[in-house]
Amino acid sequence: MKNHVKIAVLMGSDSDLPNLRGIFSILDEFKLKYSVRVISAHRTPDIAAHFAKTAKENGYEVIICAAGMAAHLAGVIASHTIIPVIGIPMPCPPFDGLDSLLSTVQMPPGIPVATVTAGKAGAKNAALYAIQILALNDDDLTKKLIRFRAVQKEKVILADQDIRNKI
Repeated sequence: MKNHVKIAVLMGSDSDLPNLRGIFSILDEFKLKYSVRVISAHRTPDIAAHFAKTAKENGYEVIICAAGMAAHLAGVIASHTIIPVIGIPMPCPPFDGLDSLLSTVQMPPGIPVATVTAGKAGAKNAALYAIQILALNDDDLTKKLIRFRAVQKEKVILADQDIRNKI
């Protein structure tokens, strides 16, 4: 694994943290370096722009952004960097994440953001998607990802056998 590999995990509010725990467990399992920040596209736009503009020189290779409601964080970050950005819509009232999903997925042509499902499942998928991106240039990481998927497959096969034995 490359020592310089870093993933940035940004959240628009610290209230997003409970939904993001899955990111950290997966990145830790793969022994990847990451940093975590609370940066708001609306309340700290200068900080968001500066972070994105300096992300590459600071060694980041993928940026994961979680935000709810208007959820502009991923788009704002993507507009200031060429590093891949993955958006996670956060569920929150009154629309339970539909608003953040639409805000995250509806990027204008030319400024892409990869969008995963909302909430906790999205957090895990964002981590795995970031790993897939990094694995393109890292054979050790590719092997770990292949093993991870084999374990996932085995869990489903065992659950299937268990259910068939019970019913």
